Amino acid sequence: MKIRPFVPLLIAIVLMATGCSSKKTVLPYFADIAQVEAGSLPQMNYMPVIQPDDELQITVTSSDHAATAAFNQPEVNPARRNALTTASSPRMLTYMVDSEGDINFPVLGRIHAAGLTVEQLRDKLISEISRTVTDPQVSVAMVNFTVVVAGEVHQPQTVTVQRNRFTILEALSAAGDMTEFGERSNVLLIRENGGEREYIHINLNESDILSSPYYYLQPNDYIYVAPNKVRQENSKYNQNNGFKLSIISTVVSAASVIASLVIALTVK
Repeated sequence: MKIRPFVPLLIAIVLMATGCSSKKTVLPYFADIAQVEAGSLPQMNYMPVIQPDDELQITVTSSDHAATAAFNQPEVNPARRNALTTASSPRMLTYMVDSEGDINFPVLGRIHAAGLTVEQLRDKLISEISRTVTDPQVSVAMVNFTVVVAGEVHQPQTVTVQRNRFTILEALSAAGDMTEFGERSNVLLIRENGGEREYIHINLNESDILSSPYYYLQPNDYIYVAPNKVRQENSKYNQNNGFKLSIISTVVSAASVIASLVIALTVK
């Protein structure tokens, strides 16, 4: 029986499709509860803590502007001395947490901030300032809360966080979410913790992440979405084809030169 020319090609296509079907990535997040109509998950009351090298913006106000003016003088950063606080318009100044976890705060001197949340530091400052000022109001915010999202996302970038709590889902959303080639079960999180870098692989197909200590991000966290097998194999395929094309191009060029030489010698 004569085999038609297109039959081997058809068989090859079917085999490729069958092979790829076993390597599909589960695209939805939290696939373990996708078929559950309703339920509840444990919630964490997490707030990031201040660490050495963090930058904090702090301002002090009260009904008596003159009484709080001294607490808003830029003593920490000499480069900002031209922005002196006036009694009528206090400025939010920047304070760097030193290697020992302290800030040098006007009037109060050295204040230990590392290990505290911004709310705890705020309450600590209010307690100290209340000794000389009636009903002071203190605002504390992190300036350098940024996280990096890279890998198989639509818009890899450094995300600047404008609030105290920020989740891994919000970070992925800010980066345009994962591409269809992103491996939901293999998201790498690298975190600086106590002078060391720790890492963990997160499975976003499982809802356990919602109650994990890694659900809420910390300043300088690095998130990398690994490519799935389809992306990796496509990359290898493209590299191999590029290499083959380069060899073919070189051979064709060499053959062209040799043919030209042969023709030239023959003519002579």
